Amino acid sequence: MSAKKKKSNCSNCKRLEKRLEKLEAKLSKLESQLAKAKKNSSNSSKPPSSDIVNPKSSSSSDGQSSGAKTTDKKRTRGGQPGHTRHERPPFRPDEIDNTWIYFYEACPCCGGKLVETDAPDKVLQQVDLASLPITVEEHRRLTQQCSQCGKQHCIRWPDDLKKAGLVGPRLTALVGYCKSACHMSFTSIRKFLRDVVQVTISRGQLRKVVAKVADSILDPYEQLLAMLPGQERLNVDETGHKENGKRLWTWCFRAALFTVYKISPSRGSQVLVEVLGEEFNGVLGCDYFSAYRKYMKDFNVVVQFCLAHFIRDVKFLATHPNKQNREHGERLLEHLRKLFKTLHRRDEYATEAGFRNALTRIRNDMVHDAIMESPGTREADNLGDRFVEHFESYFTFITTPGVEPTNNLAEQAIRFVAIHRRMTQGTRSENGRSWCERIWTVITTCEQQSRSVFDYLTDAVAAHFSGNPFPSLIATQDSS
Repeated sequence: MSAKKKKSNCSNCKRLEKRLEKLEAKLSKLESQLAKAKKNSSNSSKPPSSDIVNPKSSSSSDGQSSGAKTTDKKRTRGGQPGHTRHERPPFRPDEIDNTWIYFYEACPCCGGKLVETDAPDKVLQQVDLASLPITVEEHRRLTQQCSQCGKQHCIRWPDDLKKAGLVGPRLTALVGYCKSACHMSFTSIRKFLRDVVQVTISRGQLRKVVAKVADSILDPYEQLLAMLPGQERLNVDETGHKENGKRLWTWCFRAALFTVYKISPSRGSQVLVEVLGEEFNGVLGCDYFSAYRKYMKDFNVVVQFCLAHFIRDVKFLATHPNKQNREHGERLLEHLRKLFKTLHRRDEYATEAGFRNALTRIRNDMVHDAIMESPGTREADNLGDRFVEHFESYFTFITTPGVEPTNNLAEQAIRFVAIHRRMTQGTRSENGRSWCERIWTVITTCEQQSRSVFDYLTDAVAAHFSGNPFPSLIATQDSS
């Protein structure tokens, strides 16, 4: 073969190699774009609402269409076979206002005399709304004149009566409850009071009533806010908040017996410094967001990164178009399955040390595969880099009893805020922002302690009107 022909073949090979490199780069880019487009709430941190906007494909992961026949029987609606039946407890005798007894005067078959038996009575209890569920009181001040000096006098209104004004404590608490727990607008509350309670109150007056409820829960809110830096364990999460088109952030701090919300213009670590301080000695449960990592780094805070978020990232790898990523993701998922299987079988271990050792072995195997067995793709390396830098912070729950491996507690607490945001479209002023912080804190904390939100608001409003000490939101801590 001539030298000229050899040179021509060499140049063709180089040209083909360059073209192959370009095609491989293009394929890798397209695979990355396809994987990104397929992200949903199950394999990323996207909210479940995004699944509605971008529904999942009708084809299953194994290539079969959703209409294909399967051996799995579809569950019916309602309670499932084998589940324990739940029934509400009957009203106690002291809770019953009237009792009606039904009986036959004579046998309906032959007209003979009937005698009572020892069989238990058949009972049907019914609860109804009173025709007028309010009381209207009138308070008058007499004008009196002194017979000696001739001066006229009018006694002062009692402080609690003057502060309450038109609306009494219980109705004030009801308005606050409707506005917050029921997500009702002032217009809806006005219609409810007019049609059901049979009293007409203007929207402006309702706004003033809600402001009184906000004032009554200021001290309890600040008390809980001040307690956050001293907590042994805290779960933290944040979500967006709207205020007149401005982007704010609602932070949720969930402790064992209470939850505190704080709305801030920042999503940065300075919010954590402001609320928890620079010497927080507890364990912070959170996701992998940069603000938590910076707070952990700057002040040496012990962190438990959410394993649920990590699992979703691993599922993203397991469903990636790239075969190497899929195989790597499946290996990591198998380690995670073993980890949570061990957690659920905790009672089967003879000692706590044995349980911890089992978790540690699974952790070490998973970290080894994530780092040393990485296929070298960008997606796999991004996941492995987390373990290189913070693998201990993903497994704090192994060495620290009582710490949850996920951040579900904070995410569950902030779900109420997300629902409220969708229904009310956010706030319009600083007063509205303060109202949300306080009332969300009261609602979630009362639910944690199995307390009635309405009863607490009634007590808080009554104490505010009368000038008495406020009812504490940590009063039931010892008994819970």
